[in-house]
Amino acid sequence: MPVSNPPTTEFDAVIVGAGFAGMYMLHSLREQGFTARVYEAADGVGGTWYWNRYPGARCDVESLDYQYSFSDELQREWNWTERYATQPEILQYCNHVADKFDLRRDIQFETRVSSAVFDEEADRWTLETDQGDRVSARFCIMATGCLSAPRLPEFEGMDSFQGETYHTGLWPHEGVDFSDKRVGIIGTGSSGIQSIPLIAEQAEQLTVFQRTPNFSVPAQQEPLAPESVREHKDKFAELRQMARESAFGIAWESTANSALDATPDEREAAYDERWHNGGTAFLVAYADLITSKESNDTARDFFHAKIRETVEDPAVAALLSPTDHPVGTKRICVDTDYYGTYNRDNVTLVDISDAPIEAITPKGVRTGGIEYEFDAIVFATGFDAMTGALLKVDFRGRNGQTLQEKWEDGPRTFLGLSTAGFPNLFMITGPGSPSVLSNMLVSIEQHVGWIKDCMQHMRERDLDTIEATIEAENAWVQHVHDAGQETLFPQTDSWYVGANIPGKPRVFTPYIGGVALYAEECREVVANGYKGFALGSAQLAATS
Repeated sequence: MPVSNPPTTEFDAVIVGAGFAGMYMLHSLREQGFTARVYEAADGVGGTWYWNRYPGARCDVESLDYQYSFSDELQREWNWTERYATQPEILQYCNHVADKFDLRRDIQFETRVSSAVFDEEADRWTLETDQGDRVSARFCIMATGCLSAPRLPEFEGMDSFQGETYHTGLWPHEGVDFSDKRVGIIGTGSSGIQSIPLIAEQAEQLTVFQRTPNFSVPAQQEPLAPESVREHKDKFAELRQMARESAFGIAWESTANSALDATPDEREAAYDERWHNGGTAFLVAYADLITSKESNDTARDFFHAKIRETVEDPAVAALLSPTDHPVGTKRICVDTDYYGTYNRDNVTLVDISDAPIEAITPKGVRTGGIEYEFDAIVFATGFDAMTGALLKVDFRGRNGQTLQEKWEDGPRTFLGLSTAGFPNLFMITGPGSPSVLSNMLVSIEQHVGWIKDCMQHMRERDLDTIEATIEAENAWVQHVHDAGQETLFPQTDSWYVGANIPGKPRVFTPYIGGVALYAEECREVVANGYKGFALGSAQLAATS
């Protein structure tokens, strides 16, 4: 007998991903009476905070800012314990949210969406999963995050190593004990910088393989005083509104001054104050640090001096001092005693900038003709950022065009929300939106609110489809490009431009115009009748 197709279940929306974006999207649609199903690859909620369990994993946005604002009751009942929350605490928060709003009943865990095909006759998406599900939805909403597709390196001999291997983005849930082990770690981006100090405390010997150093600011981590938490709760709505009206989605105290207008002593004092306060607010010490190479050089020199002051071996300090990119044009890291860790007797830094890793061997790592033997290797090699998770799904839009084909030369979107040729497909914090250049919680809430309101608008008017026009998309892609070119970001080979993935188109993907300006652009689109989008109705088409 022929095998019949599995039955198709229908929803108003399918949401892919159950991190911060997917959970809030589900909650928002439920409140509006829409039916929705969330598919999540993990066996629990949390998104990036489910997977990234490596030692030292913390958020680089302060915990009091890194939380939802849609429920005053939620923010008042949850009490963060540290200035920068650890991964376990953030995951606890995610689970608390899922419990409080009873989200799990509409989430199917341990399930990946493998394909999504737009049915042009029905104006609906047909989605299939790796578990054999087949569902139909008016809307497909991607809440897969910007940093959720781990980049596994392609070194020769990857499968030959006889010891243990780990990727920071796919860390074992039971944890790893490196006691009495020789450990090699490849990569000194954020996950490497956060994990190296803790691994060094355990391991018998830790060898760090560094291709390019990164700028890192001390977190100045500390427990949160109960009185300061109470005060923040009372001011939370006001502070979040200030964040929405800012450039980066954080109510930082910034200046409009140029670093070049200050005297050397004034600059030193300003930088030193930011350094001792800790965190990425260092980037707004002066208004032109990301637009003026001359101003940025003053910040670079300050960093180099701090590294020399901390690291006892001058040769190691020099290797740890970035000279290949301006401060902030790779994601600035936030650390706890990263530079000081290189003063430990059991830590060795190996520079692979001129002598790349040749192979992973049965015993360890070979580079520069030298084989380093290890019991364990940690790959802190980051992610296929911005587009990696989106392109893992086999999307087929109008006329069977695939998203892979459309984005062959780089992602193309309107507002980072929609892409022409793929009706009713929304991306939360997608390419071309502030996303990774902002407090993600602020950007997520703004995008979810826009999508929810759009769906409500369409339902009230019996509209079936919404789709970015080619003209609006082209104009927005150019605007994102032009805004980036006014800064120092495109000069740097970073994951912001896809440079960490061989063969990936080199495109500066996020929108640098700022959270406030971006949100205003989104509001103007709506105020002008969803200008830049084509809205359609099967009923109208039938009577025209």
